[in-house]
Amino acid sequence: MEKIWLKNYPKGVPAEINVDDYASLADLFNESCERFADSTAYISMGQSLSYAQLHESARRFAAWLQAQGATRGTRVALMMPNVLQYPVALFGTLLAGCTVVNCNPLYTARELQHQLKDAEAEFVVVVENFAHTLEVAIPELPKLKHVVVTTLGDMLGAVKGLALNLIVRHVKKMVPGWSLPGHLRFADIMKRTNVADFKVVSLDHSDMAFLQYTGGTTGVAKGAVLTHGNMVANLCQAYAWVKPHAKEDGKDFIVTALPLYHIFALTANCLTFIKLGATNLLILNPRDVPAFIKELRKYPFTAFTGVNTLFNALMNNPDFKSVSFDNLTLTLGGGMAVQRTVAERWKKLTGKPLTQAYGLTETSPAATINPLDLKQFNGSIGLPVPSTDISIRDDQGTELAVNETGELCIKGPQVMREYWNRPADTQKAFEPDGFLRTGDMGYINEDGYIFLVDRKKELIIVSGFNVYPSEIEEVVASHPGVNEVAAIGADNGASGEVVKIVVVRKDPSLTESALIDFCRTELTGYKVPKIVEFRDELPKSPVGKILKRELKQASPQD
Repeated sequence: MEKIWLKNYPKGVPAEINVDDYASLADLFNESCERFADSTAYISMGQSLSYAQLHESARRFAAWLQAQGATRGTRVALMMPNVLQYPVALFGTLLAGCTVVNCNPLYTARELQHQLKDAEAEFVVVVENFAHTLEVAIPELPKLKHVVVTTLGDMLGAVKGLALNLIVRHVKKMVPGWSLPGHLRFADIMKRTNVADFKVVSLDHSDMAFLQYTGGTTGVAKGAVLTHGNMVANLCQAYAWVKPHAKEDGKDFIVTALPLYHIFALTANCLTFIKLGATNLLILNPRDVPAFIKELRKYPFTAFTGVNTLFNALMNNPDFKSVSFDNLTLTLGGGMAVQRTVAERWKKLTGKPLTQAYGLTETSPAATINPLDLKQFNGSIGLPVPSTDISIRDDQGTELAVNETGELCIKGPQVMREYWNRPADTQKAFEPDGFLRTGDMGYINEDGYIFLVDRKKELIIVSGFNVYPSEIEEVVASHPGVNEVAAIGADNGASGEVVKIVVVRKDPSLTESALIDFCRTELTGYKVPKIVEFRDELPKSPVGKILKRELKQASPQD
């Protein structure tokens, strides 16, 4: 497709990026740590870590990995929430030439076992709160040689760290009993390892930086092979987009509430803002909204990333209005569709726009972003980032015209090399000309803006008509009595499926009939929900994405 989007590119953003700016993420990390040595890289629970301290700690961890025999490509699994140990272990793993395997700490033993076994991980670093899960999984992991256990209080200083660990273990009872014979303590490794023993590893674009597992929403989780070349490219693409709106280098302050083990926060917050020399505020538990807001009040943050449900939860708390947004220049929503009602409320409350972006694990993740100076929410996922091609195609792989709906396909230097050890899945994911099939349905308009209509696999087929859940959710969410909603298909025998909505009410008096009547004024007949289920909350992933698969499994299909 002709790059019609370039005519609307923001001022200062190039059409192409130079993927050879850095040979690896390690090169970029070293450059930033030396350049911004005295600046604060991370803050967690009031404890700060400078770029110089981060650099030394990461090299120390890398030296320990090397001393245990880790070499280029050795898989090191990280199973931690947003604590200071995460970036230390992350960058230490990359400096040692090893491959990071990010694990969700809330995995069940079965999910963890699948991922570590599939990745052939030899090392794992786990926060003790989740060590019991690893204990159950470990008998089936013969390749796992080294287990490192850390505590939430490690790296918070002796007094604060000890106090937090006592509260977490003995007052809040948040650490189930566990036994991992032969494990090592993260704190001991950092005390006993000599940073001078670290040996620099020469890396290039072909080396595997991350084995990043997809969420498994369409079956078993697959490992996307993201090379240093993929990650450097995406980081440079995101940097090129953000730089014209960033503060002077070293002056940005980003709120990181999404977990760094998730590809969105990993690239957007951790890597892109490291290049900017920014400070990252790590939020351990964003679901504790009062504590989160209290933390936000302390700092003059300039950037904020999140998902629709997170923005919604913050704005539903009356104390959020007491936060200062004077310094905020960038709010970026991703991971799931940002709803118009949420974006408009954000603009009204903060005075700043909420910008929507789009990406996938398989694209490292950024593929499209809206201009950051847009005054109003436009409902699109934006324009393709520099050096990226997009194509809208039908099921036969034929490219469709402007404003025609089909599957969004992407090609660019940020697109993964392959699915780990899954040649058949890899072949299925790519078109013969190298475009990645995303599974998302959408169209591109004459101005080059891309609009998603839904996930291909989440389409609801009502009497042969395609119904896109996102359209239903947009309408229902605009009702003043609705807090959150998810639309799914429910089996209706003869006519196939009907639309079902699962709703969390803002107004407890809201009835099923009132909501259906409201939908009738906004939707054509076959799109109107036939079933309404009210719940106290919707099941969500740790990132805040609504888990529709769980809704379908949990609720009877009327």
